[in-house]
Amino acid sequence: MREWDLSSSFVLMKLRLVILTLLISTLSHLGASEYTPKDSLVVTLDEINITAIKQADKLREEPEASTVLTGGDVEQLGIVTMRGVSDVVPNFYMPDYGSRITSTIYVRGIGARMDQPSVGLNVDNVPFLNKDAYDFDISDISSVVMLRGPQSTLYGRNTIGGVINITTLSPMSYQGWRAFVEVGNGGRVRANAGWYHKFSNKVGLSISGDYSHLDGFFRNEYNGKKIDKENSFNLRAKVIYNPLPELKLQNVASANILRQGGYPYEYVETGRIEYNDTCFYRRFTFTDGITLGYNHEKFDLTSITSVQHIDDNMTLDQDFLPESYFTLTQKKKETSFTEEIIFKGDNGPGWYHWIAGAMTFYKHLDMDAPVVFKDVGIRTLIEDHRNNSNLSYPIKWDTRTFPLNSKFTIPTFGIDVYHESEFKVGKWRFIAGLRFDYEKSILNYQSFCDTGYEIYKKEGEGYIPYRHVDIYVDDRGKLKRDFYSLLPKLAVTYDFSDNGNVYGKVTKGYKSGGFNTQMFSDVLQQRLMNIMGIGSRYDVDDVVGYKPEESWNYEIGSHLYLPEAKLGLELTVFYIDCRDQQLTMFPDGTTTGRIMANAGKTRSFGFEFSGNWHFLKHFDLNLSYGYTNARFREFFNGIYDFSGKYLPYVPSNTFFVQGLYNLDLKKDSRLVFDVNLRGTGPIYWEEDNLLRQNFYALLGASITWEWKNWEFRIWGRNLTDTDYYTFYFKSMNNEFLQRGRGVEAGVSVRWSL
Repeated sequence: MREWDLSSSFVLMKLRLVILTLLISTLSHLGASEYTPKDSLVVTLDEINITAIKQADKLREEPEASTVLTGGDVEQLGIVTMRGVSDVVPNFYMPDYGSRITSTIYVRGIGARMDQPSVGLNVDNVPFLNKDAYDFDISDISSVVMLRGPQSTLYGRNTIGGVINITTLSPMSYQGWRAFVEVGNGGRVRANAGWYHKFSNKVGLSISGDYSHLDGFFRNEYNGKKIDKENSFNLRAKVIYNPLPELKLQNVASANILRQGGYPYEYVETGRIEYNDTCFYRRFTFTDGITLGYNHEKFDLTSITSVQHIDDNMTLDQDFLPESYFTLTQKKKETSFTEEIIFKGDNGPGWYHWIAGAMTFYKHLDMDAPVVFKDVGIRTLIEDHRNNSNLSYPIKWDTRTFPLNSKFTIPTFGIDVYHESEFKVGKWRFIAGLRFDYEKSILNYQSFCDTGYEIYKKEGEGYIPYRHVDIYVDDRGKLKRDFYSLLPKLAVTYDFSDNGNVYGKVTKGYKSGGFNTQMFSDVLQQRLMNIMGIGSRYDVDDVVGYKPEESWNYEIGSHLYLPEAKLGLELTVFYIDCRDQQLTMFPDGTTTGRIMANAGKTRSFGFEFSGNWHFLKHFDLNLSYGYTNARFREFFNGIYDFSGKYLPYVPSNTFFVQGLYNLDLKKDSRLVFDVNLRGTGPIYWEEDNLLRQNFYALLGASITWEWKNWEFRIWGRNLTDTDYYTFYFKSMNNEFLQRGRGVEAGVSVRWSL
């Protein structure tokens, strides 16, 4: 087995024993108290928050594995994108590779690198339907709430691994100016500023902007230039209007412009990042969401209306070699609309509570994705292939470059209705919910090319022109898919008064099916070669469509509060039975695309632990650990049987520990010392489990001086310069890796008034 990194399973064994010992020792101190763990609540403060709408006011009372990060937590850890939450949330992993379009998330063995997301995302109640827009900078975060495990009953499609709800700062809870500047190695510069004003108890307005720049950490040795440069601009406006005590309205609009290089893929054979064609990713996004809430003494009614537009361009040297094989340009324009109506029953002390709702969405995608064959690709992948089978009549292409064109229009429509009831009997609570989900997706496609070649005839010692062949292919068609699903949820909770609870639940998760648009270049390539008498023909309907992914999640967990020890704990044990799990695969041979395949049956089991311990007056310890054992139960790809193998790209362990020490100084100032360690792995790269990245740990630290309205911080990440990899893949039987970033360090200044 080939491995990258120096860590061993012995370290993980010791880590699990330490966590288990800590859990047993703290459980023995369980007692009564009013102690509330740090940062355990979401504070809404006259704003409408989707977490508060769909869950109880106190998430710790819910039968959910949840992690809540406040704005202070986010700032302390330097989190500006969802990647910063990786490892902090147990069993949550979002690797940093490629570019920001590769917003891959894995939770409890659930996840995929392309197409449909496995984890839902809502920002100020606006749902993001396309994971290509997940990875963006966001400033002035008020809270990040991560619910792990399927949330399909309340949140619908593509929340099979969980849901993340991000809330930004409200002008009703903060008034004044906020500004931030940060510089660091790699040419890092980041700055943001925001103005928050409450005109009255009824009206508030905030406007904030963010800019970030990165020179990059990786260099293309072909031309000596940095390839992961980045510039990002963000603008957000939030309006709060509460005309009546029972009526609240919130409108949040945001726009983002991204210009990025990326794709620092290292060719394993040479150990070099070296390719000759340009790679970049460019994106513009706009979102606007209106949330209207009406609070009656008997019920709450909420309407969430949103629109989102994405216009992006991914251009790749698709062979990632210093030779001219082929390139890909994928341009997309997608506009989506959503409307959700939520009814929620009385939240008082009664024995029965309920929530019901309906949601509909429509999104329209236009995409142009040509693959351009170049000289080396034409010669090695087409001409040599054909000529080796017929030496007497060799061919030569008319031009040394030609495109395989693909155009798509994909409208998708969905509608859902759901209901959840909660019954309280003494210290017991019983929850039952059900959602009906319907989705229709249509693919209109056109694959075309216009090219040709000359056939030569062997005559004597040379060759003479024999016949010219014109190739014109224009394939058009329409494919339709209808998806239906019933998504139930059953849960039971027993409350320990003020000391927490224990719960068990069964939930069904669901991820939508779709179309493998990136396979059309391969379909067209094989069609072209079949015209020449070689190659094979694909059935478009078979290779382009893939089915939904469904899972059953069985979970037992507990939220515990040990006030005498000033300790808050959360422990979860889970088992997931998944069918038709969606995996990204690279077809064998010399093809150019990727394909989403349904991988038979898989199963995952594991546990999650997190805690906060304020055991000294000025010292806090935060700890989270997640373990996942995810394997194929049944998966035969037509050539190999991978049953019993670990799922690729899923880390078996995630680990985070943070120690915070606060030192009070004179004149309204203090020092905050932060030391943290993140760990991930091992990660298997392929279904055969022959290659893997072993467990690795990244050390971070910061020193912050807080004085009145100022904050000065010196920070560092991966201070030990650990060598690790975040991505591995094969293309045309060539192996590629992406290294993780080395030492990162910088200084930041924050000012508020």
